[in-house]
Amino acid sequence: MKKLCLLLTCLLVVVLFSGCGIQHPDTVSYVLEAEPSRLDPAMTTALVESNTELQIFEGLTRLDDDDVPQPALAESWDISPDGKTYTFHLRPGIEWSDGTPITAGDLEYSWKRVVDPDVASENAYMLFCIDKAEDYFNKKASADEVGVKAVDDQTLVVHLKEPTPYFLNLTAFHCYYPVPRQLVEAKPNTWAADADGMICNGPYKIVSWNHSSEIKLVKNDRYWDADSVILDHIDFPISDSQATRLTLVESNQANMTVEPPPADQERLEKLGLYKIAPYLGAYYYVFNVQKKPFDDVRVRKAFALAVQRESLMKYIVRGEKEAAYAWVPPGLKNKATGRDFRKEGGSLISEDPAKARQFLKEAGYDDSHPLPEVTLLFNTNEMHKAVAEALQAMWKENLGVDVHITNQESKVFMATRAQGDYQLARASWIADYIDPMTFLDVFADEENDAQYHNPAYNALIAKAKASNDEAQRMAYLHEAEQMLFDDCVIIPLYYTTQPYVVQPYIKGYHWSPLGLVDFKKAYIDETERK
Repeated sequence: MKKLCLLLTCLLVVVLFSGCGIQHPDTVSYVLEAEPSRLDPAMTTALVESNTELQIFEGLTRLDDDDVPQPALAESWDISPDGKTYTFHLRPGIEWSDGTPITAGDLEYSWKRVVDPDVASENAYMLFCIDKAEDYFNKKASADEVGVKAVDDQTLVVHLKEPTPYFLNLTAFHCYYPVPRQLVEAKPNTWAADADGMICNGPYKIVSWNHSSEIKLVKNDRYWDADSVILDHIDFPISDSQATRLTLVESNQANMTVEPPPADQERLEKLGLYKIAPYLGAYYYVFNVQKKPFDDVRVRKAFALAVQRESLMKYIVRGEKEAAYAWVPPGLKNKATGRDFRKEGGSLISEDPAKARQFLKEAGYDDSHPLPEVTLLFNTNEMHKAVAEALQAMWKENLGVDVHITNQESKVFMATRAQGDYQLARASWIADYIDPMTFLDVFADEENDAQYHNPAYNALIAKAKASNDEAQRMAYLHEAEQMLFDDCVIIPLYYTTQPYVVQPYIKGYHWSPLGLVDFKKAYIDETERK
């Protein structure tokens, strides 16, 4: 019966993805876990978009296999002695995929677009290290005052508000990619929503996008480093089903995908298909601190203390994930001490069902005065559903509370959470750059999903950004992290790893701990292909 079920599943996948199989021997096929909302690097925030954009766009720098920023569109740069002025020198002859030149003016336009208040990008905060960028976003300065200026076609000068040790890492991040101005202005709302007329500047370019089914890329011959690109084709089939993605890889209709079902881990390890990449990220639940009943910190603490992580890791999550008892994950060093930031800070939350019940009682809720209806929101995904059901059971057992769970398709979910139209929601955060600030800055943003606006927290983040003293900077960040838990803004569940399955003949790709897989130098080893 099991063999029959597997056969029927494979036949169904063949039918559903009959147009998505490998069409060329020089194609790598990577199954995306969701449909990208769009491929506008200024606007997107989810990993499926970032991964796709990494293949078709490129910034001034690109991270190498050691995750160190290397020259990309910029062939070199100069940094002023005070660390606040960067002068980038662009490569001569660089072009968009349609053959038009890429200029420093394209970078100036693109960066200012991210912080344009009328554009309202969720990524704007990533550029607030640039002088007057935040003021422009808040309509307190003009675009001309923002500290980025193309002095000629090949020279871009950037003035920062304060020294930013990780600025070159930022220039490899997707919201720092240039976008094609003429196309953006001609089709401001739709230019990145389909393949029609799409102009790129990365190793590959997009040639077709069958929505909710597949994206196809081909090598971009106008890319400045095209000689390093081996593959002629990359296919991105799309499925939010773990089982379907795994079946595509096992049946050789695709080569690679992320997050195989945990129950299959041991079997896939024996087949040599299962891998785990490092991943600087956290999986957590976020409270809307403005919505009842979670506008009361005691209720938030009750829900947080009632969660028991170890059984969640052992029986549901697996994948060598580490239970999270704080926000910033391991793997980020305090340069002043040489120690891991997480080990220095220790655990900031505990598991205590008895104390959780006491907090709920102090907030005025008991059998006679039950909580108002509580709904947990997550985006459609088998793992997210399993985790939600497990916590639903924990809250019932430890608090006597009935929590409803509901799911939405990823694009709708992201919009719902960003608008604050929820009580409690699933979330994850992956580092944008290698520094604890990439996590702690999240809740200093005026538009953060938690609707959390604490002036004391924001002041600590501002002090950390302004400090030239690394030890003092890290002290501010530790203090800010503690405040997040005093206010109980989130429930951290686990620190991420990136389990994935890949056919052993796929070589040359690079998994970054930022959660991105770079196919620029990927290739197929025919000697290992059966």
